[in-house]
Parts: sequence; structure tokens; C-alpha cells
Amino acid sequence: MPGFDAPFFQAGLAGYSDAGMRIIARRHGCPMCVTEALLDRTLLAGGRGFDKADLGELHDNIPGGNEDHPLTCQIMGSEPAEMAAAAIKAMEQRKRSDREYRMLAYQGDEVTKLHRDEGKTKQILRAPGGEVIGEFDPTEGLDDSRDSCDPLDHTFGDDAFVDASASETSSLRHSVTSSLAFQCIDVNLACPVKKIEKKSRGGHWLTDPKGAVRLLEAVREAVPAGVPCTVKLRRSFDDTPEMVENFYRIFEACYAIGYAWTTVHARTVEQKYIGPSRWTFLKDLRERHPDKLFLGSGDVWGVDDIFRMIAYAGVSGVSVARGCIGNPWIFRQAREMMAGNAPTQPTIAEQREVLKQHFELSLACTRRFRQPEIATAMMMRKFGIRFAMHHPRGEDVRRRFIAVKGTQDWMNVLAEHYV
Repeated sequence: MPGFDAPFFQAGLAGYSDAGMRIIARRHGCPMCVTEALLDRTLLAGGRGFDKADLGELHDNIPGGNEDHPLTCQIMGSEPAEMAAAAIKAMEQRKRSDREYRMLAYQGDEVTKLHRDEGKTKQILRAPGGEVIGEFDPTEGLDDSRDSCDPLDHTFGDDAFVDASASETSSLRHSVTSSLAFQCIDVNLACPVKKIEKKSRGGHWLTDPKGAVRLLEAVREAVPAGVPCTVKLRRSFDDTPEMVENFYRIFEACYAIGYAWTTVHARTVEQKYIGPSRWTFLKDLRERHPDKLFLGSGDVWGVDDIFRMIAYAGVSGVSVARGCIGNPWIFRQAREMMAGNAPTQPTIAEQREVLKQHFELSLACTRRFRQPEIATAMMMRKFGIRFAMHHPRGEDVRRRFIAVKGTQDWMNVLAEHYV
């Protein structure tokens, strides 16, 4: 992946890793970023019927122009056909209409149902079990809005879309080079959120290796051959021997199918984010598969942890997740250490500049909201809390960030505490 030139990257973080956070990380040396996990049905429904399971909104995950690359789109879902169609839509950046993408996945009565509504035929999108997740009118035209939501105000042009007129997913073998395109598709088989588990998504697939393999095959078959596909896994659903064996079956199948690498979080699905990450599992995995390219995740809180995991477990690289919230300097520090230098802490002036830039980028991301300043302030409060940890008067600064209600409040905190 061009540009992915260091053994670490910013993970997809629910509620955090929008274009604003990603661009700040890149300006400090992060070589690659991943979006929040997006439900396949969210993509196919055009954002309607979204299951609020601690996952990101669509507008937060659109590529942020030329600076936001390389970028991986992480998707998650239940049905192979839906996942394949969602992956195609992510790669094509809406070359087709929403209806056409849905038709790639919903071609029978298994998931959809026709009904009459005021004399007009509509198609109801239903999840297995009958849950309504959205609807659309098959008789509507094919011209959809192509308004950009990226923070750099890049406009969609004809050259931003790949040529894909075929109706079969397996025929899509095109090169995607647009500044609005993703460079990689990552399949999430790791999310521990309970709502996701109940719907046969994310980490649930570790209990069903045959189903996981079918899903992985569908996505890899659909995505253009020149675009890498990757997988996010947890080390097991739980610590029973059966579940551990399931992990190995899925892990080995990923490479046989043609996935470029896996990222393995060293906690179980049942653990969620509680308890230590078992790096010994990563070390054993390396000993069992010395030739496989895989990256590690879990309990990477500071720059030293990146290289400690590489040295101890032998992973090919490290996914930095919660440890980089409010700390983009971790990537600069990692590059300093790679150059043989001691990692430097951010000065107050550097912190001020990052806080200013991050707020401006976040405001650009929310500019389509009815009250963008309020939305940005609410979004940035949680970042401010983490940024405050680097300040000598961290508790005072934290309280001030919590009370921010708009741009002027944010700038007032910087004027009072970052001088």
C-alpha cells in the first residue's frame, strides 16, 4: 500500500476516527488510517435505517481529500451478498445509484419484500428475522446527489469514480486511484458490541468459521484485484478450546482466500475492553505462522508499547487505538525512535496548534449540520479531555474543555491555558 511506510497505524475508533482526527494523525507521521466500522446495510440503505450500535455515521468516514491517504474502509455485516455490495459501493464512491447497489445484494424475497403504499410500489429492506432497516422505490430515477462531505471541500468529479457498468460483483476488476477512494477494504470480525454480536456481525463470526469464510470470500471476490483486503480479528470469542480453534481456522483461511494481512486484537470478544490484552497469544501466533503478515492490537498506550509489542510478539506492525486519542504525537515519537532518537514530548505551543487545527477540521466535517458549531463542540469535548492529559494543569484544562459550547469557547481555553 503506497504510503504505508512504517510498522504502525491508526485504528478505526468508534465515535472518534473521522476525517479530522485522521488528518491530524497524518500530520504527525501516521502512515495509514482506518475508518470506523460501517454496517453494510448502512451503506446500502444510503444512511437510512441505521442501527446505532456505537458505530460511525456515514459522513464521518468519507475520505478527507488528498491528505487523507492511504485510507482503509472498515465494513461489517451479516450476509455475504450485502457485504460484497457494500464493499463495491465503498470502492466506487457512488458510481452507481443507491438503488443499483442494493439490487446487487437484494435480488430475491429472502431479505426484501414488495408492498403497495398509496398506489406506489416500494421495496422494504428487511434484516433476517423481519426487522425493517429502510425502504426505497425501485421506480425512482438513478441520479443521486454526489455532494461531498469531506472536510477539504473536494468536489466529486467524473474522474473520482471507477468505470463499473457490470451488474455482477465478480466482474468488478478496476484500478481505483481517486483522491476520494479508499485504498483498502477491511472486514471487521472483531467488534464486541452486544448489539452487533446478536445480529451475527463482528466478533460473532468467531463462533461460526464456515459463515465467516463465506463472507470473506464474497468480499474478496467483489473488490478489484489491485485493492488489498484485510481482516480485523480478536484472538477468540472466548477461551474455550473450540473457540480458539475457530480463530485459527478463520485466520488461516484469510490468507488462502487472498487477504493481504490480518490485525489481531489480543483480547477475546467476551472480554470486550476489560482486562489485559494477551500478548503471549500474539507471540504464539507468530511462532505458529512465521511467514504470515499480521499486525497486533491491544494495550498500546504509549510509543514504547509499539516497539515492545513488535519485539516481544514478533508482529509485523501495530494498530494504535485508544492510545492515540488526544495524542497524535505518538506517531511522531515512533518515527523519532525509528530514526534512533529519543521521543520528544509536545510543547504547549505544539499542543495549542494541534487543538486549533483539530477543531477547525472537525468543524469542516460537521458544516452540513443545522448547528455545526454546537455539533463540533460536543464532538471535541471528548478529545479535549484526552488532550488535557498532556497539560501541566490537566485537571483544570479538562474541566474547561468539558464546558465548551462553541468555537469561541474552544479558542478561549487555548488563549487561557496554552500560552
